[in-house]
Amino acid sequence: MNEVGALQGELARAGYIAEPALAAALLLMLDLQRPLLLEGDAGVGKTEIAKALATVRDTRLIRLQCYEGLDTHAAMYEWNYQRQLLAIKLLEQDGRSMEQKEQDIFSERYLLKRPLLEAITCAVPPVLLIDEVDRADEAFEAYLLELLSDFQLSIPELGTVRATSRPLVVITSNGTRELSDALRRRCLYQYIDYPDPEKELAIVRLKAPQAAPGLARQIVSFVQGVRRMELQKKPGVAETLDWTAALLRLGISVIERDGAERILETLGALIKTRDDRAAFPREAVARLAAAC
Repeated sequence: MNEVGALQGELARAGYIAEPALAAALLLMLDLQRPLLLEGDAGVGKTEIAKALATVRDTRLIRLQCYEGLDTHAAMYEWNYQRQLLAIKLLEQDGRSMEQKEQDIFSERYLLKRPLLEAITCAVPPVLLIDEVDRADEAFEAYLLELLSDFQLSIPELGTVRATSRPLVVITSNGTRELSDALRRRCLYQYIDYPDPEKELAIVRLKAPQAAPGLARQIVSFVQGVRRMELQKKPGVAETLDWTAALLRLGISVIERDGAERILETLGALIKTRDDRAAFPREAVARLAAAC
């Protein structure tokens, strides 16, 4: 078995079904020690790749969840101001110079490590997941460049902190805004699409083995049909698995036209917006069920 196939097998044992192209991208990331940028719609399994990789490598997963307004202090480091204020009070009677006192107050023992700093100071290389980087603003991307290029961070009071070991960096984006060329240049790239029927069936069988083979095939066929509709939010893999669990919980063992009413009761696990839900009257569900 070649290296790509071997990595696919390891990922499968960790609970993730990966195509050869994705496994090859992960292999290159490991060999070249470059960050890997994963783009794709929400729900296609980008975050799960980092989790599976951490399992395969038997190492920590450190996750930075990006959001609008994310700043360096929340992502990199913060000072423990309460402890510093206490130390200042205790140092009032200290005879040392002000410069020496400042060096003591702004030392590593008062530093709170946030995900980025934590990742580069681990003794064993962790998997660093920078999740949904497109939700953060462009200024935050600029802060990331030093880390992604040189695996170091600059802290004004302490100087440059260089990586103890290089983390395995996985960056995900849902494509809500265009990322900078500078960020892309520093990364390997892989686009993750919704799974094809064969892959999705393999995922359902792996994650929900209690579903009978015939029901699993019908579930995948139904979900694939739903994704071909004009929806605000197409169901991802997580929704497929949630819906599988919902069907099993309500004792639905077959998807058929005559069971459209019961299927409607489970659609809250698959369809996640009010407008999209309106696109599924009983007749539409019956047509999808009949095609399975």
